[in-house]
Amino acid sequence: MTSRASKPSKIRLTDIALGFSVFLIASTGLSVWYEGVPKLAGLWSRGSEGPGETIVGRASIIDGDTIEIRGQRIRFNGIDAPETDQHCFREGGERYRCGRQSANFLDSYLAASRPTTCNFVEWDQYGRYVGDCYRADGESVAVALVIAGHALDWPRYSNGAYAEYQANASAKKSGVWQGAFEKPWEYRARKQSEQQEQREEDRTVRIGNGGGNCNIKGNISVSTGARIYHVPGQEFYEKTQINTGGGERWFCSETEARAAGWRRAQR
Repeated sequence: MTSRASKPSKIRLTDIALGFSVFLIASTGLSVWYEGVPKLAGLWSRGSEGPGETIVGRASIIDGDTIEIRGQRIRFNGIDAPETDQHCFREGGERYRCGRQSANFLDSYLAASRPTTCNFVEWDQYGRYVGDCYRADGESVAVALVIAGHALDWPRYSNGAYAEYQANASAKKSGVWQGAFEKPWEYRARKQSEQQEQREEDRTVRIGNGGGNCNIKGNISVSTGARIYHVPGQEFYEKTQINTGGGERWFCSETEARAAGWRRAQR
């Protein structure tokens, strides 16, 4: 009898323990959900987790091929406009700011029929929303820019969708086609290359001025022509001036200096 009476008691205790475990799991799950949903929502809004929605609203102009609607930057799909700081040349050789002209055209064009609607295409490598955009009257913004000569068909992304409009703009010498210009993507690549070269040059200058660990002075004696290097702490180190134009130089190590034919100063 005792053994039979003990079984219901054990079952009830087990049920209670199981119920308490379920409660803890559910509470933990709700807590994770509460903390995690906003974070996931933020990722979603940046486009890293899924497709973007169609965006409708009044557009602010960023440059000739980029706008902003309700805080979202939008890059037009398949075209490329001159950069804001880019210059082009008119037929007579006059230099003008074609990037600024493109942005001004876009501003006037969108203002004539609001709001602007952008349909999502993809997120680009910089996390920007890329879309096909239209005015309230249904006209394509990208087509209008290319027809006016203020943007180019970008074959890398357009598959030639705007090539015919571009050919017409070129024939009429509209916009940038009135003279000489650099394709926007080539302009950016050149600028990036120049900036990289400048960084390398700046680094070389810093090293040449004793920056970093390259602080050993390779001096050439005016009287004898002897090549002598001075390391920090030596008697004449501070007084020694290096003229790189005259063949003197900086070294990053004594081994490098000796290999180049310099000998260490005696003091």
